[in-house]
Amino acid sequence: MRTEVAIVGAGPAGLLLSHLLGLDGIDSVVLERRSRAYVEARIRAGILESSTVDLLDAVGLGDRVHDEGDEHRGIYLQWPQERHHLDFVDLVGRSVWVYGQTELTRDLGVARRAADQQFAYEISDTAVHDIETEHPYVTYRDVVGDNVRLDADVVVGCDGSFGPCRSAVPEHVSRTWERVYPYAWLGVLANVPPSTDELIYAWHPDGFALHSMRSDTVSRLYLQVPSGTDIDEWPDDRIWDALAARLGHGQDGWQLAIGPIAEKSVLPMRSHVMEPMRHGRLFLAGDAAHIVPPTGAKGLNLAIADVALLAPALLAMLRKGDHRLADAYSPTALRRVWRCTHFSWWMTTMLHHSGDAFDAALQQSQLRWVTTSEAGAAGLAENYAGLPIGY
Repeated sequence: MRTEVAIVGAGPAGLLLSHLLGLDGIDSVVLERRSRAYVEARIRAGILESSTVDLLDAVGLGDRVHDEGDEHRGIYLQWPQERHHLDFVDLVGRSVWVYGQTELTRDLGVARRAADQQFAYEISDTAVHDIETEHPYVTYRDVVGDNVRLDADVVVGCDGSFGPCRSAVPEHVSRTWERVYPYAWLGVLANVPPSTDELIYAWHPDGFALHSMRSDTVSRLYLQVPSGTDIDEWPDDRIWDALAARLGHGQDGWQLAIGPIAEKSVLPMRSHVMEPMRHGRLFLAGDAAHIVPPTGAKGLNLAIADVALLAPALLAMLRKGDHRLADAYSPTALRRVWRCTHFSWWMTTMLHHSGDAFDAALQQSQLRWVTTSEAGAAGLAENYAGLPIGY
């Protein structure tokens, strides 16, 4: 097999990159170890930055976001007996959209199948070869067990933190930074209408809580729990009791709606950045290069920003022989990655209880400053609503 760009990973980053390349007439093949059904059903992030939605609109993928998504002007920050709204539109002129990654993945899949995109799902033993030459290739075992070689001009790793592409970058040229947090998120998907019009980020001495949503009938809620928590230790009644306490059920008459929990899981919290994001003819995007804790809603948006930078770089490289954007891809993308990594760390450490009384006093002081200072509120709003793609 032969293609111009071999894309490893059929999540939003890989699908969007194939779409952007296809608009410019560049051929690609998308490889994925999971089934299409699995990829399109998995529950992930649900917040789209302003710049992400602008990009989707520009490339013909934004219709369902506007028709079925929910535009939010801001968020609520809360601690016991206090709840404050930050209006991003008033502060920085930008909003965010609640639109599940599942829905975005489906939109991208529909668009790519309509364009006759070539896929290979349920593959195994994927390996990347000769990335330091002008003729890289990918080998894998296909769904029926046959060995396949895919030759390409460029390989792009959109295959997450445990995929083969990250490990293909030699250790002597790469560097990684990591922060593992001592807590996790217990996330639940509940078949109950949201109890809030916009997200509530709640600091509480028992631990952080977040009230998000997926639709008018489905709520997405999170609790801070210790790392290594066994989900079986959290029956539904215990989850709802903790959410009610931390989110302020009864505070100023606010009520938390309770309903059947359809899904629950424990999500570890870590930050991870790998440099560079390009080695030879291999480029990394999304989770293959960086992981952020979900507190700042940056993971999906960073992946989209990566491929938005990468697509024109590959166009110039493959069609015009101009390597300047490709050479600049890693440092340009990493400026935004590190800014968003810092913001995610800042939100995480401001809102998650460490068990230390001194830390708790500092966190409450910071929350009061952010919610009463226009400068503090604008800083949060600017980062949360999204920096320009090429920041």
